Amino acid sequence: MNLYILRHASAGLRRTNPLLDVKRPLDKEGKKHSLQLAYVLNALNIQFDLIISSPLKRSLQTAAMIGTETGYEAPIQQSEALAPSATVKDFQKLLREISNRENVLVVGHNPNLTIFLGSLLVPAASPTANIRLRKGSIARVVITRGPATLQALLDPRTVRALYATSTKSSRRKTSRK
Repeated sequence: MNLYILRHASAGLRRTNPLLDVKRPLDKEGKKHSLQLAYVLNALNIQFDLIISSPLKRSLQTAAMIGTETGYEAPIQQSEALAPSATVKDFQKLLREISNRENVLVVGHNPNLTIFLGSLLVPAASPTANIRLRKGSIARVVITRGPATLQALLDPRTVRALYATSTKSSRRKTSRK
């Protein structure tokens, strides 16, 4: 299975009230980044069989924007195994349930996603892998038997650079001589 692990895009400052924080939407920069990431995924010809998101609004919005722009037509599934309170056991159970899928996108939060990703890459007896997932970062992990293999990790800066070099400028190029 190709597992794509995406940390939700920018959603502004955390709310002190947890009930309000659950409903925190993406900000303007987060929406822009989600669209740029979707464009890059399309350019790489990546299609998803299944998209699963944390039930929090910012993750659902990120998943919906990526899904819409990449042509994903099925409903986005929500899972508590990707919520901020989820454990590695919850995540592993989710992976067992979807093991028959080929390309899966999961969208969630830090520090959970970093811990989940580390648990896939390094056996339980070893120290955990130290991986940094910024908001809007996506990792591609190939899961077979044994430890998973990290194939790619795109952070927001790389996505912006790929997007900028792959889109045509609306201004004509003129000489400055």
